Amino acid sequence: MPIDTLIFSDLSSASDSIASAALAHSEGLVNRGLIHTWVDKIIDMSISLGTKILIAAVVYFIGAWLIRRVLALLSVILERHKAELSIRTFLRSLVSVILNIILILTVISILGINTASFLALFAAGGVAIGLALSNTLQNFANGVIILLLKPYKVGDFIAAQGESGFVTAVQITTTELTTRDNRVVIIPNGTILSGVIQNYSRMDTRRVDFSFSISYGDDVDKARETVLAICREDARILPDPAPFVAVGDLSDSSVDLTVRVYVKSDDYWDVFFAMNERIYKEFPKQGLTVPFPQMDVHVKK
Repeated sequence: MPIDTLIFSDLSSASDSIASAALAHSEGLVNRGLIHTWVDKIIDMSISLGTKILIAAVVYFIGAWLIRRVLALLSVILERHKAELSIRTFLRSLVSVILNIILILTVISILGINTASFLALFAAGGVAIGLALSNTLQNFANGVIILLLKPYKVGDFIAAQGESGFVTAVQITTTELTTRDNRVVIIPNGTILSGVIQNYSRMDTRRVDFSFSISYGDDVDKARETVLAICREDARILPDPAPFVAVGDLSDSSVDLTVRVYVKSDDYWDVFFAMNERIYKEFPKQGLTVPFPQMDVHVKK
């Protein structure tokens, strides 16, 4: 082989080797560049996500603190304007729910979640949610009606749905009662408005009804005067309307007197028990007999 041909062949081989090496080097640089790019992106994403989580956490705690302050301020304002306790508890519950929903949506937005999509998804499931929460929404609407129409308020003594007690709270969906034997009864607002409500505190005065019995042959006028004298001595019994005493029934073994007196609503039970005891003790002193059920049997021979 000629020398020039051999030299040319060697140069060609060397050139190919250099080109291959250069290509391999460039490919290595590209791969290392991609790796560095991906590492940088991951670092940036981690920093961004961590920053968002940190900001979201700060916003949440600050928002929760502000909500507590707003609720406390709302309570002070309502108390200063002498709003009814039932309105205060209802508005406090309502404002708390609204502010917490706003705070949650704000935190979600800071984390980068599309709130529009979240709301759209919530709206899409609105029908199912509405059906599932129909009773809750009804109770909420009835809570608003209770505040507007005021069939009762906090502090009133009411009877509803077979329960009776003092109203201690009117929440956005329920009404809370405390019974005389210190039980707590929670009734949904929708249920309580669907039946009869007896409000014993609405009026300032109440009528107390009694039925006292004397034996046949006893002096009815003396019994009437005895009852009226007892009523005059008790300062809790109001003079107007005047106490009423009359023969209400002629039963099998007694003459029954119907007594009606008016008292302040708060004195109802005290007067009721006191009058029963006082009449039981006073009638015998006046020669009046408190009879017990009996039957006279006459045998003819």
